[in-house]
Amino acid sequence: MLCLITKAQDPVFTQFYANPLYLNPAFSGSNYCPRICMNYRNQWPNLSGTYVTYSTSFDRFIPAFEGGIGVLVTSDDQARGTLKTTSASFIYNYHIQVDRNFSIKAALQATYFQKNLDRGRLNFGDMIDARRGFVWNTNEIIPSQSKSNADFSTGIIAQGRNYFFGFAAHHITQPDEGLLGVSRLPARFTAHGGGNFELRERSREYLSPNILFQQQGKFMQLNLGLYYSKDAFVAGLWYRTGDAVIALVGLQNYHFKFGYSYDVTVSKLSGNTAGSHEISLQIRWGCKKPRPRYRLEVCPSF
Repeated sequence: MLCLITKAQDPVFTQFYANPLYLNPAFSGSNYCPRICMNYRNQWPNLSGTYVTYSTSFDRFIPAFEGGIGVLVTSDDQARGTLKTTSASFIYNYHIQVDRNFSIKAALQATYFQKNLDRGRLNFGDMIDARRGFVWNTNEIIPSQSKSNADFSTGIIAQGRNYFFGFAAHHITQPDEGLLGVSRLPARFTAHGGGNFELRERSREYLSPNILFQQQGKFMQLNLGLYYSKDAFVAGLWYRTGDAVIALVGLQNYHFKFGYSYDVTVSKLSGNTAGSHEISLQIRWGCKKPRPRYRLEVCPSF
């Protein structure tokens, strides 16, 4: 068989604002106080080789550094452990307070990743005996079992009282991740923005329209959506063009955020994948209030 066109991309999280450091390193320290974010995504569980991704991050603002620091660990499991990629990142994010209502954050991210292949799970045609099954050794060229490399990314965010927009560039050095020859990881570019508007004064009831665009190689993704929140309750509805309609429900307060989302596939895979499930959990500690020049701005939740 001959495949003329193939497309692939980094793991995609539906609740991208609930995994802020993965989306844009410039979110590091954006909530000032220490914060842990944990994310789980199970994509297309109805297929035989599922895609499961885990992510954990920690970040906080440090006044002595004039910015935030963050640590991000991600594990992506493909085809039930056949191919697994693990990465660990350190982020420094410099905060510039232009005035009390507008700030700019610019970040650098250094990453070390390792890609592992379980060669024992690979089967080839020349390994098959007509009666006894897979018993012979293959003459195919077996890829390396692991590949490690360094990776670098950057991001910037501008925030006002009721709006925000940002840009991130991941894999700017396009590191080699090939297990069989050289294979450069394409750079991934992300642009995102949105607002947070109170429906009635002092009602604690908000609408938050958002947009996100990503491109990696020839792969492009556009997300359009809206969040509604009232007190501790959050609901969201998104459309990922040509791919899925997304529904989200969540609970949040100062110290705790929990969200669940489900992707309803609307592409040609509809009916075969069982959609995608995603769960997010954030825990935030209390801390001393920042000085006036470190005014906290409204940030997206999920």
